[in-house]
Amino acid sequence: MASRKHGSPTRDDLPATSRADAAQGVSDQRAMSSQLTVSEVATGPRSGVGLALVAAVLFGASAPFAKLLLRDATPQLLAGLLYLGSGIGLGIVWLARAGSQDARLSRRDVPWLAGAIGFGGVLGPALLMAGLARTPASSAALLLNLESVFTALLAWFVFRENFDRRIALGMAVIFAGGIVLSWEGRVELGSVVGPLLVAAATLCWAVDNNLTQRVSAGDPVQIAMLKGLAAGGVNTGIALVLGARWPIMPRLAGALVLGFLSYGVSLVLFVRALRLLGTARTGAYFASAPFVGAALSLAVFRERPSIGLISGALLMAVGLWLHLTERHVHQHRHEPMEHDHLHGHDDHHRHEHAPEDPPGEPHSHPHRHEPIVHTHEHYPDIHHRHGHDKHRE
Repeated sequence: MASRKHGSPTRDDLPATSRADAAQGVSDQRAMSSQLTVSEVATGPRSGVGLALVAAVLFGASAPFAKLLLRDATPQLLAGLLYLGSGIGLGIVWLARAGSQDARLSRRDVPWLAGAIGFGGVLGPALLMAGLARTPASSAALLLNLESVFTALLAWFVFRENFDRRIALGMAVIFAGGIVLSWEGRVELGSVVGPLLVAAATLCWAVDNNLTQRVSAGDPVQIAMLKGLAAGGVNTGIALVLGARWPIMPRLAGALVLGFLSYGVSLVLFVRALRLLGTARTGAYFASAPFVGAALSLAVFRERPSIGLISGALLMAVGLWLHLTERHVHQHRHEPMEHDHLHGHDDHHRHEHAPEDPPGEPHSHPHRHEPIVHTHEHYPDIHHRHGHDKHRE
């Protein structure tokens, strides 16, 4: 399925001892096949698609409602309040669910999460504000679509996430839909510095998405809470330094609640989708968020649908169809791995338990994956980061 040729070896390429392990893995897999269910090998991973789309709906809904809540607020302050609502709301949820079975972030997750917060919550917003001040609105709207493209390119070529021509085409069509949707009939170039700063901001958010995928096995509420507090603090602080004024209390409260739902809950679902789908596919589904915002604006502000909205929606629908109808199945080998995340005892989790491990399912505890070779439909999730030695449909 992939277009790269540097991936893991096939069974014939393995040394004799590895082939013996692989054969044993196949034997074990056959012995367990009667215990597997559809939800364990197909429905579970595909649930990530639904999570990513719901995350996009929640995030896209923020645009028209934020416009109603804070008509006179600066974009910087608005972003800060929405992120603060996300961080504060999820902080309350995180404290209330202290007994959650989700895996807590570990020390080895800190560099990845710190990088994600630094790029996405600090550097990205600063570059965006500097760029918007030097870039016409028509150009900025188009440039913001680059986030999904940069996210996919980094995932594919830096973090070696699997893709094929169908997925690449779907991503391209979704991107084209975003361009058509945000097209205002003109492009004002102005200074080259502004557009470069806006593009750099989208690159920062793409780095953020890919680094967040590296910690997506952890508690998504904890991850989203930390990102919301950091981004909210930075954006609100910059806005106040630049002279922004606090909105009246009802609007302030409304912005915080909207931020909790459209940024906080949305980000939790996004992180869960990263765990199940990988970065590029999650980013592609999430790229439909601007269409949701535009469609809701029609209802809220009683506007007529434009040719651009209809054309963009059709392109996005085609791109999403290409992704939704993907079916990636081939024999693959799982190398030994140790990690911690929320899981049940499916085909990939047939490990022994220590007395101190939590009972029931799903649960989380550090566990080891032994080598196994098997075949089933899968995405480049946290268990399937293998390479591909040839193109497969």
